[in-house]
Amino acid sequence: MPSSTKLAAGLVVGTAALALLAGQPRAEDARLVQGDDPYFKQAQGQLQRILAQPRNTNQAKNVILVVGDGMGFSTVTAARIFEGQQRGVDGESNILAWEAFPHMAASKTYSSDAQITDSAPSAVAMTTGVKTINDVMGINHTSKLDSCDDQKAKAVTTLWEMADTIGMSTGLVTTATATHATPGATYSHIANRDWESDAGMTPEALAAGCADIARQLVEMRYGDGLEVAMGGGRANFLPNTVDDPEDEGKKGKRKDGRDLTKAWLERYGNSGAYVWNKEQFDQIDPANVDHLLGLFEMSHMEYDYDRPKDKAGEPSLAEMTAKAIDILSKNPEGFVLLVEGGRVDHGSHAGNAFRTMTDAVALNEAVKTIVRKVNLDETLVVVTGDHSHTLTIAGYAKRGNPILGISIGVDDEPLLGLDGKRYTTISFANGPGGQKAGQERRDITMEEATDPDFIQQTLIPMQSETHGGEDLGIYAIGPWSHLFQGTVEENFTFHVMNFASKIGERLSQKQASAQ
Repeated sequence: MPSSTKLAAGLVVGTAALALLAGQPRAEDARLVQGDDPYFKQAQGQLQRILAQPRNTNQAKNVILVVGDGMGFSTVTAARIFEGQQRGVDGESNILAWEAFPHMAASKTYSSDAQITDSAPSAVAMTTGVKTINDVMGINHTSKLDSCDDQKAKAVTTLWEMADTIGMSTGLVTTATATHATPGATYSHIANRDWESDAGMTPEALAAGCADIARQLVEMRYGDGLEVAMGGGRANFLPNTVDDPEDEGKKGKRKDGRDLTKAWLERYGNSGAYVWNKEQFDQIDPANVDHLLGLFEMSHMEYDYDRPKDKAGEPSLAEMTAKAIDILSKNPEGFVLLVEGGRVDHGSHAGNAFRTMTDAVALNEAVKTIVRKVNLDETLVVVTGDHSHTLTIAGYAKRGNPILGISIGVDDEPLLGLDGKRYTTISFANGPGGQKAGQERRDITMEEATDPDFIQQTLIPMQSETHGGEDLGIYAIGPWSHLFQGTVEENFTFHVMNFASKIGERLSQKQASAQ
């Protein structure tokens, strides 16, 4: 086709296109007809709040790391709905305390030797800034499990140890044992996370002079040691010849004959205190106590739902958090605190979503307590999990359906599987709720599914439900919290906390001046 012909054809097509467009609405004629929609207005409000947020670049005087053990995205979502429904409000649009924080990232939780981490190396990542192998704490990724030599030679330094060295106060509160994987990672260096007392150690490790986790807590050599340590695990501190003060007929675990609760009191004298029940806890005046050890159970503390039935009484996680902040905040140099909802994890391991949810709600109360008590201009608060679980939220339940109940559709009829039986909205991929070979899946009623002791059905039968390997959320507020963005490695959390507080920088300056 000659070029003149091509040009003429192009003009014809172009003219036709302009004529067609002329009959269409112009861009300026478009109108956002959904502008009054409540969902639209809610999102617009959220956008304006985000746009108005200033960036806090103050030095963090205080750092609080809050860990919901096993609290992946699905657990947070389910807890959000559960907490709202418990209060009689709309659960789906509910917001947990940490979900109102302005900054967030996703955390990759694998350990140095496993796709799916356990709580020990995941805690080490957050407290030291490095990844390590499963089942060890406070030693690097080249270490071997059960190696006392590596425990001594390959230790890595925790933010808590660094803070204590420069004169800050340090502490931990947990609903697990105070010697468990997450709290233990703030102060201990151990070649096996199960070495909570000397009774759990190998003869070789004992002969080589390695110390157990409980002993490392009481004998922490950095600064003047922890100012606050509260949780369970009393048996790990008491000799096996000593009766437990609460559980009749039971004794401590220690084989070395040492009573570490007395060692704590001897170390700190009149400024120290040890408590093991709610009455003693309530009597502690933070103004008069600088070092508080609280051990409220022989093993883990009660699930929050069961706590009111405890014989000697236990403080809630929020109450322990408040007391810890009151003691730690006396120090003008600031503090570093770990707050762990340890039994969120245990509820899922047991396949009991009710106790997973109620302990997540207890953690929510602790976070609300933190926000009320600290100055967020000078306190960095980070809320995260250490790993996920296999908890899933699935099906097509109608809005407002009980999150722990059987799935009811929008037509108000139960939703059924191919076997013609009802199923729950929450289930686990594996765990104790699995059917044995040859058994049929049991039909479930709403009453059964919402019972506190109900064990969710699972795909794969196992004695204990396992961890999950997907990413989880890091929620942050306070100085330099905006550094949490995108998808990051789990050990990045340490680096933000260290940078925001300048703890490492101040430690280097102190060491340089001492030379």
